Amino acid sequence: MQMTLTTPAILFSTVSLLYVAYTNRFVAISNLIRSLKARYLQTKDADILKQLSNLRLRVMLIRNMQLTGIVSLILSVVSIILIFTGHMYYANFVFGISLLFLVYSMSLAAREIFISVESLKIELSSMQDLHDNHQDDSLLISHNIKKITQATKDLFESKEEQPVKSDKPDEKE
Repeated sequence: MQMTLTTPAILFSTVSLLYVAYTNRFVAISNLIRSLKARYLQTKDADILKQLSNLRLRVMLIRNMQLTGIVSLILSVVSIILIFTGHMYYANFVFGISLLFLVYSMSLAAREIFISVESLKIELSSMQDLHDNHQDDSLLISHNIKKITQATKDLFESKEEQPVKSDKPDEKE
């Protein structure tokens, strides 16, 4: 097979699109971790700990997905340089390694997807527990709202008890 400069260059668009997807997943999971941590501090719900443990593993997988994608891209650049300098044997070898890194990155992505399904199962099982306990169906719809702490409720109640201030300055008689 004759490899040209365009062969390894094809990976540039692929890896960059994968990298954007991986970064989006990382940002979404980071935000989810922050919100779950705040929710756990309020409720001390054991299901949240399970999800946080699951998310910790997912973050590590996404980091590794990103790193192997970057290594694949760097090896593609090295392959292009080797083709340009006329070292076709080494260029083919390095390009083959870059493809292996890309495959490894995508296999990590597949594993992360399976783990994300487990996170959803944890959330769905906690909702099922509500249903099994013969709770009102409206609680299933407002599952996250159910976990509002007493402190938050007190905050709303204290705001209702405060008199409404007028925008007009106080008039003296």
